[in-house]
Amino acid sequence: MNSQERRNSIADILSKTLEPISGSELAKRFNVTRQIIVQDVAILRAEGVKIISTPQGYIKDFSTNGGFIKKVFAVRHDYDRTEEELNLIVDNGGKVLDVIVEHPFYGEIKGLLMVSSRYEVKQFMRYIENGKTTLLSSLTEGVHLHTVEAKDLETLERIQKALKEKGFLIE
Repeated sequence: MNSQERRNSIADILSKTLEPISGSELAKRFNVTRQIIVQDVAILRAEGVKIISTPQGYIKDFSTNGGFIKKVFAVRHDYDRTEEELNLIVDNGGKVLDVIVEHPFYGEIKGLLMVSSRYEVKQFMRYIENGKTTLLSSLTEGVHLHTVEAKDLETLERIQKALKEKGFLIE
């Protein structure tokens, strides 16, 4: 299989699933290195294929907005309240799309989270706790933004109220 056939296969695999697939898993499937997969995904993106990188792996961007609305929340907390904050959002019907911090030198830094359940929050926390990375908010003394997606304005208002009541929201 040549590199173009592999890229076409990757795009096809991603278009047939709603679950993220890790670069390592794709590398095993095609008997190449993870770095080759990273390059393939970059080329696919350059060709216009919409692929999102999440902590759980690659996923095709199917967003047509599908009736969902988004709101950005400014929040602040220490590391030890991260799981509580994320669970609060997903328990109230939201999907945490990303985390954004404002770095004094690099400007805005954004990381995709794509968590919408306690299970996904737990996976994210396990990844952090295993020392594989640190939270972006550690660069900004806990201050960060989350883009949250929900089915309606009422859900976003409920999330905002819950974040405020627990002392997460910066107003």
